[in-house]
Amino acid sequence: MSVLHSEEERHEHDEGRGHEHAHDHGVRSPSEGGKRNLLIALSITILMMVIEGVGGLLANSLSLLSDAGHMLTDNLSILLAFFAMKFSTLPATEKKTFGFYRLEILAALLNGIVLVFISLFIMYEAYLRMRHPQPVQGSLMLIIATIGLIANIIGAFFLFKHSHSSLNVRGVYLHILGDALSSVGVVIGGLIIIYTGWYLIDPILSVLISMVIIYSSWNLVTESVNILLEAVPSHVNIETVAAEIAKINGVREAYHLHIWTITSGVYALSAHVLIDDQPVSGSRNTIDEIRDLLFRRFNILHSTIQLECERCETAVCSLPNANRYNH
Repeated sequence: MSVLHSEEERHEHDEGRGHEHAHDHGVRSPSEGGKRNLLIALSITILMMVIEGVGGLLANSLSLLSDAGHMLTDNLSILLAFFAMKFSTLPATEKKTFGFYRLEILAALLNGIVLVFISLFIMYEAYLRMRHPQPVQGSLMLIIATIGLIANIIGAFFLFKHSHSSLNVRGVYLHILGDALSSVGVVIGGLIIIYTGWYLIDPILSVLISMVIIYSSWNLVTESVNILLEAVPSHVNIETVAAEIAKINGVREAYHLHIWTITSGVYALSAHVLIDDQPVSGSRNTIDEIRDLLFRRFNILHSTIQLECERCETAVCSLPNANRYNH
């Protein structure tokens, strides 16, 4: 049997050690552009947090005060995201052989949890305001909310590109989108108060905004938990992967497949592959074809393939339910 690890270790196979590993195309590190844009977004949210906090006190607006509190969590989450991306570039160690890439996922999970709890707190404060409505300065509320909306749009613009490639940045992006939605609600609330004097709209909008934030945050939390539990990535069907590998010339079966996410956009696979009896040089070509298939079809960047001429059925080779994906 043969296991593929890395290009540099191929000579080990030729020397009779029989074990190689493939780290295929390597594991991506967070881009400098993503970190730079996080700092730009941080500067914007700090400025708006101060403006909305002072404005909320002057206008007696729960919406503005809630949004200022939300921006405080934004600032903490952006700092957390930045340091997570910074530390994730540290090299792997003997104890942490995959490096520190999971710090990004832990930061994203924490961001999502914080968003949920902040939203629940806002809803509680809104409930108290509904029972005892208080006067609000609608004009001041409108002006500050409009400034906040513009600032949030600018901050979201800087993070939009990187939110697709990093779960961590996406968490911060959702924070800022939540603030933008809050600002829209506060603008509407300010207009209603100015023209109707209906102060109850302030806590009502706070509840609606909080519900939207909780919905978005829950998706972030569940995706982060799935990654930490090493679940199969949502875009991958493990049975399809096994079937496609089995179509390669000289391959009879792929089984005991395990596919998981290392960090955002970086997927890994380990598998046993049953092949026809052939020279070592032929198995080298089979490995290359499997690697190319995994990257081209499923964007799997890291793989460990064990080639076998006989099926491995021992307890050491399998995990519970692993045989479910046989073909």
